[in-house]
Amino acid sequence: MSITNWVSSAPLRLRQRINRGIREAAGLSHEPPPACNVPAEAYLPVDGVARLVHGDLPPMMIGGVASLFFEMLHPHTMAGVADHSRYQQDPLGRVLQTANFIGATSYGSKASAYAAIERVLAIHQGVRGVADDGVAYYANDPHLLRWVHCAGSSMFLSAYQRYGQQHLTSAQADQYVREVAVTARDMGVIDPPTSVEDLNLALADFRPELRLSADGMIARDFVAKGVVEGAHQRVAYRLIVDAAYALMEPWALELLGVASTPVVDRLIVRPATTLLSSAVRLAVPPARPVTLTD
Repeated sequence: MSITNWVSSAPLRLRQRINRGIREAAGLSHEPPPACNVPAEAYLPVDGVARLVHGDLPPMMIGGVASLFFEMLHPHTMAGVADHSRYQQDPLGRVLQTANFIGATSYGSKASAYAAIERVLAIHQGVRGVADDGVAYYANDPHLLRWVHCAGSSMFLSAYQRYGQQHLTSAQADQYVREVAVTARDMGVIDPPTSVEDLNLALADFRPELRLSADGMIARDFVAKGVVEGAHQRVAYRLIVDAAYALMEPWALELLGVASTPVVDRLIVRPATTLLSSAVRLAVPPARPVTLTD
């Protein structure tokens, strides 16, 4: 390579290096598989809202952390994680597994999505036990699957609505809930929500079941602290955690044992997170940077 070509390609090489660094810090150590863009073969609509939302890394990181905090508020879900997961020994491995599942069910073919769903359901077969309240839990219980689905889709959508690259109309937000309901149904969830209103009602129905167990406290502190290395990464992760907290309703934060700070969120967290999201997108562009229309 000539000096001229080396110099001209330097910005691209720097961007690729930063891209790898950001993805690895987020637990995404492998490049995602190619998307299936043949409408008849794709699992979800190739021009749908789910692909737009799930392809934007900054809000997905924030929504992912928020969904962990939200999901751990159900003591039976948390018991399954505590008893059968190695999340403290291999947290980035767990992130990668979740990312692979979301990738397969968002961008994959019907065949690859069904295979990913079957793998998760097979793993769940062995996730059984008794929670701290003496009640038996089972990871493939449709009720618990419904909780995980509702908590996760709510936080991913909320994160995109606040920090996503594009504005979603209320109709597009409903479309997102309707699209991800396909995966929930194939996972065994009975009558998953298909609109934002239905999703909020479903979450409200779970409130009497929610509390922070002793295992939940351990998980909360572990997720809040993170496992990133380096001063800059720790600062960025702390900002992501604060942005994740701010997505949650005050009642959920109260159950989580975290103080609600709306003024700090409005004046500091949101502007700083918006700036961080823009910087990340320069190195890791959204997977599907298109404009949706009504």
